[in-house]
Amino acid sequence: MTRPVRIALDAMGGDHGPTVAVAGAGIAAVRHPDTEFILFGDKAVLDPLVSEHPQLEPVTRVVHTNIAVRMGDKPSQALRQGRRRSSMWLAIDAVKQGAADLAVSAGNTGALMVMAKLCLKTMPGIDRPAIAGVWPTLRGESIVLDLGASIGADAQQLVDMAVMGAAMARIVFELERPTVGLLNVGVEEIKGVEEVREAGRILRELDLGGLEYHGFVEGDDIGKGTVDVVVTEGFSGNIALKTAEGTARQLGEYLRAALNRTWRARLGYLLARGALRMVWEKVDPRKVNGGIFLGLNGVVVKSHGGADAEGFASAIDIGYDVVRHELLDRISRSLSQAGTGMRSPAAGRVAS
Repeated sequence: MTRPVRIALDAMGGDHGPTVAVAGAGIAAVRHPDTEFILFGDKAVLDPLVSEHPQLEPVTRVVHTNIAVRMGDKPSQALRQGRRRSSMWLAIDAVKQGAADLAVSAGNTGALMVMAKLCLKTMPGIDRPAIAGVWPTLRGESIVLDLGASIGADAQQLVDMAVMGAAMARIVFELERPTVGLLNVGVEEIKGVEEVREAGRILRELDLGGLEYHGFVEGDDIGKGTVDVVVTEGFSGNIALKTAEGTARQLGEYLRAALNRTWRARLGYLLARGALRMVWEKVDPRKVNGGIFLGLNGVVVKSHGGADAEGFASAIDIGYDVVRHELLDRISRSLSQAGTGMRSPAAGRVAS
């Protein structure tokens, strides 16, 4: 694709709303001059914010709506109040109508998933989408999915996620054959619930060319970077994500308190602040940001609700990359090669 990447933003979503969304778009516009933006939200609020960013104003169109999905809304409430009218729905619908190549929102995760699935539908052979995120590790970065799109997964759905996650890893990390592991309570093949053990058996027997199945991995393997792609169902994936975010904040507070305890500690901070800032930027959930909804007929990116402008720009960056590298086409080909689709449909609940 040589034309500009068109990005639809739910400018009213997230903890900080338009201020962060517009500033993040401004950062992304500098990084990617070949982008155009459609901002959905309150025009009276958005127009002055856009005018503060000279690089953004010429490539941005604002579409007015005064309906926004609240962070505390249940998905059913969001659908009743905001279907076809809210900034979130309109951003997703722009992808469906071909007016945009991707949609980005920092809003309510459950509502975004339900609306995205209802509006865009899932790819052939996929029961339900998964949220995939880039996770900082000791080796660099890994992709982890599902981070909370649905609760529970059968063996075939875990296999589908492995195939989709590997396709994403080949693009994001430029790997020919990324390693994939299934998150489990132990690495032995006899451990874990039946669905995980069965998924492991399928992956071993399929021996897919687009990925190298590593086997089971445990929780501490995520941070170690043992594999390039970690696959789990959304309940445990979301808990792992929130636990990691909470631990990062906890350690940050411990470190801040320790460095302010004595004058020697404060002096040590002054000498080491550059290194400490680099470490924090690797783990700060406001900046390490952007989950892709894999398995849909369109690209939707979920930004962290508390993201700052840099974090929101990071979410846009990820969406830009997957569009430029035609991730959906690659996933579709990978699923066809894996023989995906021979299953009975299974319902799943959306994690909040």
